[in-house]
Amino acid sequence: MSTDVARKNMLRTFSTALAEGTAALFVGAGISRQSGYVDWKTLLRDVAEDLSLDVDRESDLVALAQYHINQHGSRSKLNQLLIDEFTKKAVLTDNHKLIASLPITTVWTTNYDDLLERAFENAEKRADIKRTEPNLAVTLPRRSVTIYKMHGDKTLPDEAVLTKEDYEAYELNRPLFSTALRGDLVEKTFLFLGFSFTDPNIDYILSRIRVLLGQNQREHFCLLKSLTVPTSRRKADKEAFEYESAKLRHRIADLKRYSIQAVMLDDYSDITRILRDLSMRSHLRDVFVSGSATDFAPFGESRLHGLCRSLGKNLISNGYNVVSGFGLGIGGSIIIGAMSELGENDEQRLHLRPFPQAAPPGRSLKDFQTDYRERMISRSGCCVFVSGNKDDRGSIINSPGVVEEFEICCREGKFPIPIGATGYASEELWKKVMTSLDTFFPAGGVKGHFEVLGNSAKTNEELVEAVLKIIARVSR
Repeated sequence: MSTDVARKNMLRTFSTALAEGTAALFVGAGISRQSGYVDWKTLLRDVAEDLSLDVDRESDLVALAQYHINQHGSRSKLNQLLIDEFTKKAVLTDNHKLIASLPITTVWTTNYDDLLERAFENAEKRADIKRTEPNLAVTLPRRSVTIYKMHGDKTLPDEAVLTKEDYEAYELNRPLFSTALRGDLVEKTFLFLGFSFTDPNIDYILSRIRVLLGQNQREHFCLLKSLTVPTSRRKADKEAFEYESAKLRHRIADLKRYSIQAVMLDDYSDITRILRDLSMRSHLRDVFVSGSATDFAPFGESRLHGLCRSLGKNLISNGYNVVSGFGLGIGGSIIIGAMSELGENDEQRLHLRPFPQAAPPGRSLKDFQTDYRERMISRSGCCVFVSGNKDDRGSIINSPGVVEEFEICCREGKFPIPIGATGYASEELWKKVMTSLDTFFPAGGVKGHFEVLGNSAKTNEELVEAVLKIIARVSR
């Protein structure tokens, strides 16, 4: 299967699993490394030197950790390494934020850090963390996602699965994790992220999957980086590349024994693009509405409010979900329209968050508001823009906030739908999209509807209908 075909198959299958609530992620150390944490080789370099070994020549790093304990009779140094490394301040990457934006309820990880927990918290999702077996017996009320830390956590370094003996005794010490993993592997479609062939966890995990499931395996996927062709003409470099290529081919074939389809990446940045694509696909029925209005021209106050109420009502009645803040002159009318169709607030259908007017200590208001905008837009597939103006010391200007939301929408790969007929920022954004329509909507089929959105002579009903047809087109 070609790389493009394999990737398209993965995106289609995993997107369906996300929509059906049967998707799960398995996150490895590669995702944390982008935040500044070290890999296993770097972590154990000093340990190897203490054993008079070269960590770069060792393939079984779990055994290396075991050798250290065998020699010293204690794992205190290893525990301290975990504490020192994983209590360092680390920033969330785009990948963490995108993972947290997915409608995912099950995440497994071998990582000891707390980056996933922080990402879901920042996304305002309630994470139930399973660090130890007793945690499995308790359910966090109203949880959004369950994170299984199958190898432990930095807060309990003495219980972390780290050495060969820890792995060998896993079924004895953590049998309930194996039971839970077996159930998820049968019921859910997994996507493995952040693993490589040098990751000491991958062999143990794959062998455990094989033992747990035998032949009764569901299709899963693993993202793996392709080898980089050497630029050197040296014979030794060429032979080394050919050897590693042969080993890679055998490993990919071996993954199929575990019903894991390898999807090859040209670069690690492909992970971000894939996660962004999955996020967009999983939120196509979630519509973010952006806008503000101090001046209601060219429509006038009554008509603009009527348009917003009709938009909110029709989005809900056509099966879409509304994501919005309380934008001045716009958000309230969107909410009223949506509520007139819902009858009562449903968090899944109408996601509302007041726009922040103050920042917590240590944060600038501008950065805090940008974070808010990114969180809201991450929950959406399409972004509709209405009007967009504000009073700036007596002068009416295009709203910088609406423009920023458009920029975030485009950066995150969402579909921008400015109603240009409502004027101000939305008119400027509509012109920008119209001049490069194929870039914003590569599948085409929306030009006529966009022409309607820029025509102020069209009725509110015609404008709303054009918005709905564009959303329906990209949601196919």
